[in-house]
Amino acid sequence: MALLEVVGATKVFGGLTAVDDVTFSVEPGTIGALIGPNGAGKTTLFNLINGFLPLTSGEVRFKGERIDGLRPHKVCARGLARTFQVVKPLQRMSVLDNVIASSFLRFPDRADAVRHAREILAFTNLSAVAGEISKGLPLGFRKRLEIARALATQPDLLLLDEACAGLNPTELDESIEIIRRIKDKGITILIIEHHMKVIMSISDHIVVLNYGAKIAEGTPTEVAGNPAVVEAYLGKGE
Repeated sequence: MALLEVVGATKVFGGLTAVDDVTFSVEPGTIGALIGPNGAGKTTLFNLINGFLPLTSGEVRFKGERIDGLRPHKVCARGLARTFQVVKPLQRMSVLDNVIASSFLRFPDRADAVRHAREILAFTNLSAVAGEISKGLPLGFRKRLEIARALATQPDLLLLDEACAGLNPTELDESIEIIRRIKDKGITILIIEHHMKVIMSISDHIVVLNYGAKIAEGTPTEVAGNPAVVEAYLGKGE
């Protein structure tokens, strides 16, 4: 059974259909990717999946149960966490305290939450900056902190929204390695990403959106050779 099932997801803002009857699924233990040009509806679809926005129509099922209509904190408690494209850590708190705050979802005892948070920081290569205030961190560290905060909730499915955007080549390689290690821990991933290096190297299955609608899906090789995908990204040739 698929871990995540999106069925006919539609979101209309006034006269604009931002997500148009999108259906796809994500299998347990895989890395799924959601790609498409800017404005294709990718982040809006994430917002529908985790309850940040209500669906106009359609369904979202997680572990076989409908979660559309639930608030984001309820969705997270069921095991579906996400990061955001624009990272917003708790800026006046340390890196460690940011992750402790997320750890409280599963570890109500502070000592347990602190221990779990330190394990997550080690996993995401952030132990060296655990005591630093998050506001002053470089982008690469803030991106990893965003992942660490989500991982601290012990998700079964992690939605990553452009976790690699703006990173330099060294940071990019480090993030790819962390994403692979997340998968190795048995956590399923659905990622939005514009870096084709990332998508082609880590994805098992790709869904392509354009103008809110799904125009293709398949393996990285299948999608890369799909004329509709090439046209969406590059435009029609002469």
